[in-house]
Amino acid sequence: MHIFGKILGLFFGFLFGGPLGALFGLFLGHQFDKARRLSQAGFNTGTFGAGPSQSEKQEEFFKSAFAVMGHVAKAKGKVTKEEIALAITMMDRMNLHGEQRKAAQEAFREGKSSDFPLDEILERVKISTGGRFDLLQFFLELQISAAFADGDIHPSERNVLHRIARGLGFSSDQLEQRLRMQEAAFRFQRQGGFGGASSQHHSGSHQSSGWQQAAQGNQLSDAYEVLGVEEGADGKTVKRAYRKLMNEHHPDKLMAKGLPPEMMNVAKEKSQEIQNAYDLIKKVKGFK
Repeated sequence: MHIFGKILGLFFGFLFGGPLGALFGLFLGHQFDKARRLSQAGFNTGTFGAGPSQSEKQEEFFKSAFAVMGHVAKAKGKVTKEEIALAITMMDRMNLHGEQRKAAQEAFREGKSSDFPLDEILERVKISTGGRFDLLQFFLELQISAAFADGDIHPSERNVLHRIARGLGFSSDQLEQRLRMQEAAFRFQRQGGFGGASSQHHSGSHQSSGWQQAAQGNQLSDAYEVLGVEEGADGKTVKRAYRKLMNEHHPDKLMAKGLPPEMMNVAKEKSQEIQNAYDLIKKVKGFK
C-alpha cells in the first residue's frame, strides 16, 4: 500500500494552509502515490500518455504467471518433484524453448522465495491487464490448474488460491466454483473427455454394460460441472453457459486483449475442454 505521499501531503498542507491546505496536500500526495505505484509496475509516468507496450504487458503477465505458480507450489512447505514436473509440463504445453523457457524457470524459482511479494505481483497483473475480467480469470485458472496437477489440492494451496483470487478481484464463492469446475475437468480429461472412457466398447456381460452406464453417468455429471451448471439443467441453460464460457475463453479474443502468445495453446486446450463437455451433454440429452 502506497501512503507515503498522502502522509507528507497532509502534513505539509496542514502546516502551511490549515484544513484546506491539508485537503489539497492530501490530493497531491495521492497523485504522487499513484504515479509511484504505476512506476513500480513498469509504467513510464514521465510523459503524458506514455505506458508499456503490448509486448511488455504480455511479458509481465507471462513472468507473473510462472512466479505465482512457484509460490503456489511452495505453499505446502517444500516443493516436491511433482510440482517441478508440473512446471515442466506447463512449459511443454506452451512449447517454451530457449530464452522463453529460461525466463519461465527463473520466474518459477522467484515465486518459491520466502519473501515473494505476492500482493504486489497481483496488483501489477491487474494494472498490466487493464483489469480485464477475461485475462484475470485466465490467470487465476492457470494457478488452479497448476495446483490440481496431482489431482488434489492441499489446504495450504487452497488458502493461497483464495489470497490470489482476492488480489485479482474475485470473491471466495467465485474461486470455489472454479475449483469445482477444474476438479470436474480433471476427472473429465482422465476419462477421455467426449468419446473417452464411457465410449469404450465392452461386449457380452450385463456387468460390462452396467460399468459403461456408470462411467457415462459420472462423465456426464462432470460435463455439467465443467460448464458450471447443475446436472439436469435444460438445454437453454446449458447452451447459455456454454456460450458464455466460450466467449470468455476464446483464444483469439484473449490474444487481442493481451494474452501472451506463448499461452495460446493453453487457451485452445481450455476452449476444447468446454466444447467437449458441451458436445457430450448434447449427445446424451439430445439437445440441439
